[in-house]
Amino acid sequence: MDQLSLYLPGILLAYSAFLLAIISPGPNVLAVMGASMSVSRKAGLALAFGVAAGSLAWATLTVLGLSAIVAAYSTALTVIKVAGGIYLLWLAFKAFRAARSKQDFKVMELEGGQRSQFGYAAQGFIIQMTNPKAALAWIAIVSLGMQKGAPFWVGGIIVAGTFALSMLIHALYALVFSSPGMVALYRKARRTIQTLFGCFFAAAGARLLLSRD
Repeated sequence: MDQLSLYLPGILLAYSAFLLAIISPGPNVLAVMGASMSVSRKAGLALAFGVAAGSLAWATLTVLGLSAIVAAYSTALTVIKVAGGIYLLWLAFKAFRAARSKQDFKVMELEGGQRSQFGYAAQGFIIQMTNPKAALAWIAIVSLGMQKGAPFWVGGIIVAGTFALSMLIHALYALVFSSPGMVALYRKARRTIQTLFGCFFAAAGARLLLSRD
């Protein structure tokens, strides 16, 4: 229990960063919205499951990779945290810029016509795994939760928790955005939401850059 309390703040911060990252519309979220709005709620849910499976794969690969690197090189964690901090500050900049923009977000329209439920799930997995920014995002997220000398189970908790959050949030997007009224409501609140995202990412990025753990 003492060990858990030691690493819990970092784990919760990693969860918070991941939660805000997937709430902010990216290719994965826009694809789920598009499937729910233009095809059906079931298609959106299948796509959401595929995206969550992609999140699980990225999280697992990142934790295993970072653990191996940190074990081999004592200064690696510092370098990783600096890279993660810079990326979070970049996300903050993008969020503030999006908040100032008058241009509304556009959902992603999937090509290739309608698919089976498995086909939508596979498409969601591909969208998540081929996102060129995913590696940097996961390095930043895992870095928030992994302190120097952290046991392997900390990474396991981060992987399990982020997978559960991904399933929950993307499924909620699929359910909520099958309703035109909720789409309109989200668009009205978009600037406020993006500003809050920017503040959090800026604070998390600064924490990583200033961390000595």
